[in-house]
Amino acid sequence: MAARRSLIPPDTSAPDAAAEAPAARDRDRVAALEKGLQVIEAFDQERPRLTISEVAERTGLTRAAARRYLLTLCELGFASQDRNLFALTAKVLRLSQSYMHSARLPRIVQPELMKLSHALKEASSAGVLDGSDVLCVAATSAGRVISSTLQPGTRVPAWCTANGRVLLSAWPQEAVRAWIAQQSLQPRTAQTVTDPEALAAEIERVRARGHAAVDQEFEPGLRTVSVPLLDYRGQTVAALNVSVHASRMELHELQEAALPPLRQAQAHLRQIL
Repeated sequence: MAARRSLIPPDTSAPDAAAEAPAARDRDRVAALEKGLQVIEAFDQERPRLTISEVAERTGLTRAAARRYLLTLCELGFASQDRNLFALTAKVLRLSQSYMHSARLPRIVQPELMKLSHALKEASSAGVLDGSDVLCVAATSAGRVISSTLQPGTRVPAWCTANGRVLLSAWPQEAVRAWIAQQSLQPRTAQTVTDPEALAAEIERVRARGHAAVDQEFEPGLRTVSVPLLDYRGQTVAALNVSVHASRMELHELQEAALPPLRQAQAHLRQIL
């Protein structure tokens, strides 16, 4: 599992802060907490139950350390053990609930999603970039079952989804190409763009036109259009989309119907983000 970049900004109040920042971050970092969270992140939809050895492999920990962290999580009620297999428990949801109940972004975005859903009678969601994935932070289905990924807390690959391409388009193109080079571009459907150059060119087009449109590249039957959510400084903080089933609407029809209300939501949210 690739190490995540620190989210703690360096202290730039002193002239030599840039030189001292890495050492300061190392002093302030609690390694045990970091490793415990890595163990929790080792579990996902594809591998909901793992052995000690598998956790060690996924986190880069020794087998002995992985065992200690897993047993501690079991003792605290965040994990369970069935013979040699471990799984997370529902108590882990408390961590996500703490974010959903306290974070400003989901609370601000959710009412706009409801307006979009009511106006279009289609599913809508908002997501943020997290490593190689887009993490859904708010969603509404409008009573339509389109995809199991359109709900808060789910993760989808950024490179083949509309929200992901919108979020990536906020980066300089050189950074996008470097990011693409680190991804495993395995096709999800027959329509998935897997050529690195073609993908980079598509993200460049997304940047130019200000929205992304993805036609069944992530999931068969799923068509999505997305726009960036900008804060008052013009920085992209999230992405907002509308999704439909391909049997009900062509991609150009989706863009014609969804882009005007998406732009309206984008403009309104920029005033308060």
